[in-house]
Amino acid sequence: MHLSTKSIHAGDSLKRVSDVIPPINISTTFSYSSNPDELVAIGDLEGTIAGSSQYIYSRENHPNAAIVEKTIESITGAHAITYNSGLGAFNGLITLVNPKTLVIGQAYHGCHGIADIWERNYGLKKLDIDCSDEEFDKLVKPGDLVHLETPVNPYGVNLEIAKYAKRAHAKGAILSVDATFAPPPLMDPFKFGADIVMHSATKFFGGHSDLLAGILLTKSLETKKKLLSDRLVLGTNIGNLESALLVRSLRTFELRIMRQSKSAEFIVKYLNENKSKFADLDIIYHGSLQTDAYIKEQMPLGQSPVFAIELKSEDAAKRLPSKLKLFHHATSLGGAESLIEWRALTDAHISRRLLRVSIGLEDPRDLLADLVGGLGGDDDLVGKIAELSL
Repeated sequence: MHLSTKSIHAGDSLKRVSDVIPPINISTTFSYSSNPDELVAIGDLEGTIAGSSQYIYSRENHPNAAIVEKTIESITGAHAITYNSGLGAFNGLITLVNPKTLVIGQAYHGCHGIADIWERNYGLKKLDIDCSDEEFDKLVKPGDLVHLETPVNPYGVNLEIAKYAKRAHAKGAILSVDATFAPPPLMDPFKFGADIVMHSATKFFGGHSDLLAGILLTKSLETKKKLLSDRLVLGTNIGNLESALLVRSLRTFELRIMRQSKSAEFIVKYLNENKSKFADLDIIYHGSLQTDAYIKEQMPLGQSPVFAIELKSEDAAKRLPSKLKLFHHATSLGGAESLIEWRALTDAHISRRLLRVSIGLEDPRDLLADLVGGLGGDDDLVGKIAELSL
């Protein structure tokens, strides 16, 4: 089956009722089997009740979450573990690996926040992901963690996974890749050396700005079992309602991602080619503008639906969102509606002239006309955008 078929039907075998759409299961606890011969003492199970095939308690597993994981496993070809947020997933990752040194660069500030807690409580050492070979060789040991985010938040630009994989593996370290900005089918980090892949499923997997979820992907069944056992006691399993919403979202997964990717590339291309017409526009960041040889190999089907623009002044950046009609001025990304964010509101380390743009499912010509108008384009320029071919 192809991806779009899998995203709708991969979990069909787990349905417990005849409803076409699986119902929301709100129960936290489930009755044990009425057959005494099917009852197994926990001491005889592998690990904890996380190794059980029965539903026992929703902190361990529940029907909607099981459908989500099976569907994601089908479309990614990897073992999936779902969490109650992207940060829940990262906490599960760092707890599993237990590194003495974490190599991390430009990444979600929440991941840096968790790393800061580990630094405070356990003496974790942190290295910049582009540190010198001398620093890397001195501090990075087997079992340490290199955490790479690509495409990079908030820019939507790409880093070469294979390069960082080679560097990590030469020291026996583990490479995790946060691929939130490039969900399948746009990118498969495992092809380029990733050991574990992370997604904030709140974003593109969720796709409707109405749920919190995280995902870890691994090629190792043994690693999945360990992550499940940890998740049970960390209390970070995805909730009942959120997993039901995620089942809903997966049914339109490929259609949404490919449409949003192509729309973002259309808008970026126009802005880049007409940059001189906008007095306030300084820099455009996006993977489609990168010319590195690895870009098309790593992202063969299209670039991230997220890009960033930097204006020539802080004041212009702060005012642009209020000039737009179709973009919500809000944080997050990946939803059906387009968002723009003056990023300084949530990131203390970013340029105050930068705005992050997440392209939704609206017609890209309408979005482009809105942006062009907000950037000072005249009525004639805005009017001609409607005539552009997609």
